[in-house]
Amino acid sequence: MDLDGVFAELDGVCWGDLEHAYGEADDVPAMLRGLVGDEGEASEALGELWGSIVHQGTVYEATAAAVPFLARLAAGGVRTADLLVLLGGIAESTDEYGVPQPGACRGAVAAQLPLVLPLCEAVDEEVRRAAVWAAGRTGDAAALAVLRERWALEKEAGVRAEVLAALAHVDPAGSTALARGALAVDVPGEVRLVAVMACVDAGLPWEAVHQDTLLSLLPADPLVSGRFDEGRSEPLHYVVDALLLRDSPADREAAYGLVEAALALSDAEARAEALWAAEHACLISRGAPPRLAPVVVPLLTDPAFPHTASVLPVLEKMGDHAAAGAPALGVLADGGGELADRALEILARLAPEQAARLLARDLDGRSGAVGAIAQGVPLPYAPELLNAIRIELTATAQTLGTSGEARAEELRRRRLTGLLTAWGPQASAALPELTVLFRRAPAQFAGALAAVCPPEQRTETAELLRVAAGAGPVDDRYAAAEALYGLTGESALLVAALRDALAVGAQPRELAVVETAGRLGGAGADLVPYLRSALTPAGTHRVAHELDVDVAVALALWRLTGQPQEPLTVLGGVLAEARDREFMVASVRRCARAAAELGAAARPLAPALTSCLTEPQYAPAAVLALDAMGAAPADAAALVLSCVERGVDPVTALEALEALGCGARTPEDTARLAALAERDLRIWGTGVESRIVAADERLRERAARLFSGASSGGGH
Repeated sequence: MDLDGVFAELDGVCWGDLEHAYGEADDVPAMLRGLVGDEGEASEALGELWGSIVHQGTVYEATAAAVPFLARLAAGGVRTADLLVLLGGIAESTDEYGVPQPGACRGAVAAQLPLVLPLCEAVDEEVRRAAVWAAGRTGDAAALAVLRERWALEKEAGVRAEVLAALAHVDPAGSTALARGALAVDVPGEVRLVAVMACVDAGLPWEAVHQDTLLSLLPADPLVSGRFDEGRSEPLHYVVDALLLRDSPADREAAYGLVEAALALSDAEARAEALWAAEHACLISRGAPPRLAPVVVPLLTDPAFPHTASVLPVLEKMGDHAAAGAPALGVLADGGGELADRALEILARLAPEQAARLLARDLDGRSGAVGAIAQGVPLPYAPELLNAIRIELTATAQTLGTSGEARAEELRRRRLTGLLTAWGPQASAALPELTVLFRRAPAQFAGALAAVCPPEQRTETAELLRVAAGAGPVDDRYAAAEALYGLTGESALLVAALRDALAVGAQPRELAVVETAGRLGGAGADLVPYLRSALTPAGTHRVAHELDVDVAVALALWRLTGQPQEPLTVLGGVLAEARDREFMVASVRRCARAAAELGAAARPLAPALTSCLTEPQYAPAAVLALDAMGAAPADAAALVLSCVERGVDPVTALEALEALGCGARTPEDTARLAALAERDLRIWGTGVESRIVAADERLRERAARLFSGASSGGGH
């Protein structure tokens, strides 16, 4: 192999001017040259290339520049299959960063088809599969003739499946007949699975032959384990997703029916795949939980189904629709081990009183359930659980603050005291234990101590807090003074603690300190100079936390002084800096919300906020601010509705829609709002999976209330 020819132009590329996932791409030539080293060096170089130029599916400007060299190496016999898979991954990506023209990386791979396509006829079947994959992912019609020839000649089932997938991607309409024909029972299973997915991708109506074919091939995992297309590595999941996203009654019924039929199969592994599809259906379809719960819940007690643990995540997504499973969950939760802990966590959502009693029996062994409490699972007050927490708090007093104490123990203790805080004076029996712990670690226990304090012991508790707030480390003083302020309204010690905390820059609690200062109103006037000193020095390249602290300082200054000029200067600077930088979306939104609180006084920021309306990730917060200033555009309601429909900051978008009032909506806007409340596809579709369904339900209810208000003529 002529390596000089392969790398002839490598050093002529200005790699330092290009970027990949980790910044400047001047290390790419070494990675490419490393591919021709010994096995260890080549494997390391290949891993580095995946991490740098196709980082978690994202491609970069440097990616396109590397493609010709990768193709030459592959054609020259250097790790051919591996590099073809890498080229296919590059061509497949739609997540581009810093690429001058959309699709430039895919186009770079397509430009190398003269080197890739001959490899579709290689003797090595793994090379053939990888070449077909890479050629197909380009979507370039130039590959069609070779792919069709390969379809006519190929005998190996895995390669043949890859050829059909490539044809369906490059020419969906022209490949429909091939896909239909490949559903026949005498066709290898690998190919039939691809054929089913190709029919779905082509938008064909879901028919009995598709369902029968897919069900007959479950479990599908052995048939797709060698495929490069990770997006279609779970065929049942993929098909259910595609049908639900069509968002028609017939396709929803087809998706639900398919899952029900798969769950009725005798093969346990097939039913496990069906559970994964059911769980996904619940995450994207509001109609899935009530429809699928009757066939999922019985699996908890089915002796022929050995994967009980895999049922629990599905029940978690079903919410109250899984209530029939509470008795079986109670039996599981009464056992031991991780399965019992997980069952108790789900039970806490369905039968909280029962869960509280079970948690009390083995508080020490229930880390998952205790963690769920911290994530917002409401557990009602239960005397036995309170007693269990008191016992644990007494035991932890022995290790509190010792060098051997693990971070996990501190986190667990915070979660338990958080539960006591939520119970308030109902948990007053724990006051003695909290008092002991508070004396040892005021910052950790001040809030819970004040929360559980009953009226008859307020004087003693207040004095305890008062003493701690007057002396000691600033974090302890601040926590005690804040708790005292909440209990009695006394502000002097809190002002003193805040002053000292601001003076030393109390990281990482600086943001909370600033926000607390702003809530004091006139009582916090003495903090103004300290707040000013907490601002990031002019000319500093601020990180996100510094931007957020500066926004909080601006808002606190406004609340304490009522003077807008200084806050506006700060907010305007944050807007200008954060908008032009990656990963600063939250800071822009925080700034816009602060401007909304200033209301009409923030009108000088209106031009900057109006320019944010063209970017969906900023638009809802910008509308909220502009409306508060009286400067919202006429089409503001339609704008935020578009954000809700796309799932972009939907909470703020609905908040802005509510602030705009019914008078800002056209009849078309009202119809769109009704559709959001009534549609099957969820609004909220990202984030921690265990919270998606609950978050979407809250959004749906809010949209329904807004629509109801519009229908009745409410609003302003």
